[in-house]
Amino acid sequence: MPSSDDINDPFGMNGMDRPAGEASASVPPASKPNGKDRIIEATLELAAERDWSDFGITDIARRADLSLADFRDAFPSKGAVLAGFSKKIDRIVLDGTTRDLDDETAKERLFDVLMRRLDAMAPYRLGLESVAEWVRTDALAAAALNGVALNSMRFMLAAAGIDVEGRTGALKLQGLVIAWTRVLAVWFEDSDPGLSGTMAALDRELKRGEGLAARVDDLDRLASPLRLLGRAMMDTRRRVRDRDRTANRRTESQAAADFDAADPAI
Repeated sequence: MPSSDDINDPFGMNGMDRPAGEASASVPPASKPNGKDRIIEATLELAAERDWSDFGITDIARRADLSLADFRDAFPSKGAVLAGFSKKIDRIVLDGTTRDLDDETAKERLFDVLMRRLDAMAPYRLGLESVAEWVRTDALAAAALNGVALNSMRFMLAAAGIDVEGRTGALKLQGLVIAWTRVLAVWFEDSDPGLSGTMAALDRELKRGEGLAARVDDLDRLASPLRLLGRAMMDTRRRVRDRDRTANRRTESQAAADFDAADPAI
């Protein structure tokens, strides 16, 4: 993982003397990463070096050269840093999205988006693999990170021009998250610089997803008449119940009136 010095001075220029007479103002200082970015970098660095459960927020703050108060202002917990990391990767992918592939199939567009996501994640692969190992042993963490992944994949699909709204949208979105998890498992082990194994796995998962999505849509269309019938039956039942309730109220009112008429002294 790159150190904070490498990030701030990628070309090793800080230690070099300037030519005589050159004003220091002629070289603008590199912008320092903000607190959130420094915490994200520190967290993934530590995750690459240790098991996730072997370090805490104090270690992260120290690595990021920030106080605990600064950490608290940026994130409420160590796990929340992972959501921040995911959002950071989302931004990189979305910023790089163009309309060059508009004429391609939805599958090809999504393939491009997800490969670009892997490119953005590449510097953090060791740390992310450590996180994945931790998630496999912690059901609550898995559920929380599933929600983070759902949010990210929603935007990845949108970047690919794929709509997941409607009755079947949530099911398709969850299916993509599961497929992405399987692709990441291959990516962690893929030693080929060209990521041939990862690309094959992604292509395979997207083809499978296309078939499942089509079947889900077919089932939704087949179920449509049943939903309409069920809705009509519920509406009829509601109308009958309301009518009976109204009739009962009228009967009770009439009975009370008859009773008063029979015994006006009461």
